[in-house]
Amino acid sequence: MKVLQDEQRITVMEGPWTPVDVIKQVVDEGTQEDPFYVMNLGEVVNRYHRWKELMPRVEPFYAVKCNDDKVLVSTLAALGAGFDCASKAEIQLITSLGVKPDRIIFANPAKMASHIRYSAAVGVDLMTFDSEIELLKIKQHMPHAQLVIRIRCDAAVAQCPLGIKFGCDPISEAPRLLKLAAVLGLEVVGVSFHVGSGAAETEVYARGIQWARALFTSAARAGHRMRLLDLGGGFAGGSHSCLAHVAQVINNALETHFPERSVQVIAEPGRYFAAAAYTLATMVHAKREVCTITFLCSTIILLPLYPGGCANIPAHPPSGRQCGSAWRNARWWCGVQPSTAAPRPCSVWGPSCDGLDCVLPSSLLPPLAPGAWLLWRDMGAYTLPVASPFNGFPVPRVLTVIDAALWAVLKDLWPISEAHFVHGGPIVGPQTPPLSPPSPAACPSPSPSPSPGHSQPSPSSSPPHSPALAPLDDSHSRLVFVECALK
Repeated sequence: MKVLQDEQRITVMEGPWTPVDVIKQVVDEGTQEDPFYVMNLGEVVNRYHRWKELMPRVEPFYAVKCNDDKVLVSTLAALGAGFDCASKAEIQLITSLGVKPDRIIFANPAKMASHIRYSAAVGVDLMTFDSEIELLKIKQHMPHAQLVIRIRCDAAVAQCPLGIKFGCDPISEAPRLLKLAAVLGLEVVGVSFHVGSGAAETEVYARGIQWARALFTSAARAGHRMRLLDLGGGFAGGSHSCLAHVAQVINNALETHFPERSVQVIAEPGRYFAAAAYTLATMVHAKREVCTITFLCSTIILLPLYPGGCANIPAHPPSGRQCGSAWRNARWWCGVQPSTAAPRPCSVWGPSCDGLDCVLPSSLLPPLAPGAWLLWRDMGAYTLPVASPFNGFPVPRVLTVIDAALWAVLKDLWPISEAHFVHGGPIVGPQTPPLSPPSPAACPSPSPSPSPGHSQPSPSSSPPHSPALAPLDDSHSRLVFVECALK
C-alpha cells in the first residue's frame, strides 16, 4: 500500500484488512511521526444501510457540522442521504457535490440575513425558525421559504443539551408563532426538534413526536399545510452504540401519532455516521517521571494529539472549557501488549504549551517509550471540524480506505474522478482483531469502567483507574489501544 500525501485520495484495499492493519503498515514504514487518521468508508456504508433497514420511514439528513470531510459527505450523497446545513459555507459544500436543493434543510434557527439570501438564491427553501425575530427576518429576505418550527425537547441526559440555545416551548410559544407566521403570509410546513447531541435517553423521541402531532393540529387551525416531521439528531455513533433500541421507540411513536404516510419524516444524524469510521493514531514523542508523596512515581506522556482545542480529541461539541475538560463524559478501557513490567500511574498530554492540554489525567498503563503508538477509536465526530493549528501543530491527515468489492459498486456513484483512487495490495501477515465491530448490526454493551477525573492532574489526585489489559498480536508490540465510549 502506498500512502499518499493527498488527503482526498482513496486507497482501495484487496484481501482481508482492518484499520489497525493499515495503521500498522504506515507505522512499520518508520517515517511517520505526526498523528494521522484512518477512515474506513465501509463503516459509513454499513451504517447507512443499517439505518434504512431499521427506520425505513425516516430519511437521514446528515449533519454536516459533525464532520465535513469531502469523501464522507460525497459517499453519503452517493447513497442518497439528505443534508442538514447550518451556514452558507455548508450549503456551498453540499451543492458543489451535485446534491439537489430539495435534499437540504437549512437547520439553523438563528441565521444571518446574508445566509438566508444565499439560500434563496440557490433554491434551498426548507429552513427552521424558533422565534418572532427569525420570522420577521425570513419575511424580509425570503418570504417564499418553506418553514419548519423548531421546538424544545431535551433528553434527560445528553452530552451536549441544545434546548437552552434553540427551540421554542411547544406549549406556551409554538402556537403563537404559528399564528404569527400565518399573519405574515409565511408558510410553515413542518415541526422539528433536537433531543441534544449524544442523547442517552431513547424515550425522548416519543415525547417529541407526540408534541409534534399536537402542533400539526394547531398549525392546521392557523391555515398551514403540514407535511414534514424532523426528528433532529442525538443518535449515538460509537463502535458499541446500538441504533435498534431508539429505532424501535421512533417507529412505534410514528405508528401511533403519524400513521399517515403523507408526512415526510427526516432526521439529522451526525456522529452516527462519522464517529466509528475514523481511527486516530498518535505517537508518544516524550515522557518524564514525576515522583510524589501520593505516588512513588508516575509517568507523564506527551502525544502529538492535535488539533481540536488542544488535544485532538474533543468529545463535542466544544463546551467553551479548554482541552481536557472535553473528556468529562468519557469512560475508558484499553488492551495493551503484555509487559513484564507492572502498569504504572500515568497522565497523557497533548503537545502544546498549554497547561490544560490534558487527554488522560490519571490512568494505569505499561511503560511506554517514545516511538510507541496509541490508537484512539471512534474519532470521526466533532474532531476535524474544530481543528486549529495551535502552537503551529498541523491538522492530522486522513488516510481513506475502502474494500475493493465495495469500491466496485460505489465508484460510479461518487461525484469524484478515477484519479481519486489508488489500488492497495493485500495486507500480508497475521490479521489483528477488528478495532471495532464490522457493522453496527450487533449491539454489545461496553465493558463498564469508572470515569476518570477531569480536573488538571496534581500530586493530590485520587488513585488512577486501571484499564483492563488484554494480549495482542506480537506484530503490534508498538501499538497501544485506547478506546473512548461517550456516555
